[in-house]
Amino acid sequence: MSCNCCSGCSLKGRARTLLKGFKGDNYAFGLGVTDKVGEYAKGFGTRALVVASGADWFRPVVDSVLASLGRHGVELAGPRVVPDAAPNAPREDVYRITTYILNSKPDCLIAVGGGSTIDAVKAANVLASLGKWEPEIEPYFGTGLVTKALEEHKASLIPMIAVETAASSGAHLTKYSNITDPVAGQKKLIVDNAIVPPKAVFDYEVTKTMPAGMTIDGAFDGIGHCLEVFYGIPADNYELAKEIAEVGIELAVSNVEQAVANPADGEAREALGLATDIGGYAIMVGGTNGAHLTSFSLVDVTSHGRAVAVMNPYYTVFFAPAIEPHLRVVGAIYKRHGFIDADLDGLHGRELGIAVAEGMLALSRRVGFPTTLAELPGFTDAHIDRALAAAKNPQLEMKLKNMPVALNASLVDTYMKPILLAAAKGDLNLIVNMP
Repeated sequence: MSCNCCSGCSLKGRARTLLKGFKGDNYAFGLGVTDKVGEYAKGFGTRALVVASGADWFRPVVDSVLASLGRHGVELAGPRVVPDAAPNAPREDVYRITTYILNSKPDCLIAVGGGSTIDAVKAANVLASLGKWEPEIEPYFGTGLVTKALEEHKASLIPMIAVETAASSGAHLTKYSNITDPVAGQKKLIVDNAIVPPKAVFDYEVTKTMPAGMTIDGAFDGIGHCLEVFYGIPADNYELAKEIAEVGIELAVSNVEQAVANPADGEAREALGLATDIGGYAIMVGGTNGAHLTSFSLVDVTSHGRAVAVMNPYYTVFFAPAIEPHLRVVGAIYKRHGFIDADLDGLHGRELGIAVAEGMLALSRRVGFPTTLAELPGFTDAHIDRALAAAKNPQLEMKLKNMPVALNASLVDTYMKPILLAAAKGDLNLIVNMP
């Protein structure tokens, strides 16, 4: 359901204000802004290494970026384009891109693509800059470890420009790099302010060619960022997180169907671009938690956005007694757009959480998304075991700490396992709330 014009314009205005306050002149976003790439690159030097897809369908985007570089007197430091990363940024692609960086010695890196491409270049930049002391990526997974190594060795990263092409992860704006070990089927995180791209560009026009499935994946990833950060935000940042959640979630909920029905609709595409950018802002204000943590163990059976969409309703019920004010904000959005019939004012705690979760599940059904883990092709009980093991891994501990209902490794089997079983069966009643 698309929002009416007045409310939609108001939401977009609020989103732009938030983003300008967040990134200032370091981020060019909107319709027709691709030429800012060359301007930004010129500020770093005259030689740029471009990492992007070489696929025919992606050529117009790459051509626009290269033309902008040429207009601003920036030459290519390596081949025309370094091949980008596969979905979920496999670590092998990180090492490959690192080799190109070391061989070409560019003044800046330009990653052109979605979250996987940008995350892979962030990680490759870390290895290219710090590899003489630690050439493996594993030691950098966790929080603040890149900054620690840079300070220890008095090193610096190569300036990077992230050119986002998918309304999705917000990777171009954030301190996160998600890298996957394909053999283990597990995703891990680098979380560090040092890897935030100093400049970013997102021309929302390019998202008009996003396939329907990718469009929905991205929208739900953006919802998940806003939602999970809002659920777990400390009291001193509540008002900012509330504003972010209100704007980002409603822009996505109210425009995703229209963007799928009419991919060329510039208004809807702009709305989803703003929504997912607001999601990127969210994860710089706070952190994601349960659904994102579980999604890292589902990389071999579904996309990231789909995994987040499946899991967030179930975590919502688990968190519900601790986040009633947050649920009233989120529930009002889903009710306003016809996904909740219940009188939310008369509900409290777990019952309120169930009503909001049902609204979230209703949106997933409307756009043809799965609502249970069992619907994911290839899902087995082994994925539950993998997710529980990952939740106990100290490298992902920040996700447990970000939960509004605090868990530690000793509580994972008692409380997280029922959430995963509920998501597998589609039965919210299996979730066990903490006393």
